[in-house]
Amino acid sequence: MIHLNNWSEIPRPTLFETDRKNRLTPLGQLVLDESCRATDVFDRSVEAISRHALSTGGIVRIVAVPSATVSVLPGVLTAFHAAWPDVRVEISDVDSAAVRRRVHRDEADIGILSARPGDRAEGELILSDDLGIVCREGGANHRAHLAQGGTSSWDLMVHEPLIASPLCLLVDEPGIRVLLAASNLAARNTTAILSFVRSGLVASILPYDAIAGQPEGVEFFVPSRRLPAESCAKCGKNAGGPTHRWRHFGYCWTALGGGLWPQLKPQGLICVSD
Repeated sequence: MIHLNNWSEIPRPTLFETDRKNRLTPLGQLVLDESCRATDVFDRSVEAISRHALSTGGIVRIVAVPSATVSVLPGVLTAFHAAWPDVRVEISDVDSAAVRRRVHRDEADIGILSARPGDRAEGELILSDDLGIVCREGGANHRAHLAQGGTSSWDLMVHEPLIASPLCLLVDEPGIRVLLAASNLAARNTTAILSFVRSGLVASILPYDAIAGQPEGVEFFVPSRRLPAESCAKCGKNAGGPTHRWRHFGYCWTALGGGLWPQLKPQGLICVSD
């Protein structure tokens, strides 16, 4: 192994020759990137040692999209801890892209991410739920929904600003794309989104399970329109049913619910709807 004890051992300049010498050359940028990578690896190793020292039964690292953290994990973890109380569980909520990265880099044992029906499966389906509009009770969207007799479409979201989230990208509707392009507020965390919605500032798109059990003040409804027969068969809905479905999938769900978690292989990718 080669050790660089000082900058003079690097054969070429790492900084451009300017008055302030604060611009890195390509070599300097590489030195910085590799140094950060090396120190990050060291820090993660120290953290892993510390975590294992605190846990007598081992550690399971879970990364999940925020909606899955709210709707999927609580009940599963309750049952899991009852069976394996000595196992330490660490949970991080990130977006689907970060879930993939962490699982592939062996920074997580289980990943829960999201997708639309028809997307390439990255695991085994563990949950499917309706995507719908979440808005303030008594707000403009809610009033418009009631005025249409509960058979509204996604177009009624024009009545309130939209807070953008990765889940909004799953709704393939022209009106939603326009609202996303005009949105100047974005959030990934479900709790933060619901807080903004409850204040009457914005409306958003979430799965039902993510808002079930939330305090009063928010309304949830699933826009509907007549669906092609093939789509109806895939979602298991009659014509006129929900137009979009949200799903959690991955072999993790069967393992968690079936008490097989300790036998899970590392790098288990579980899909949910982004």
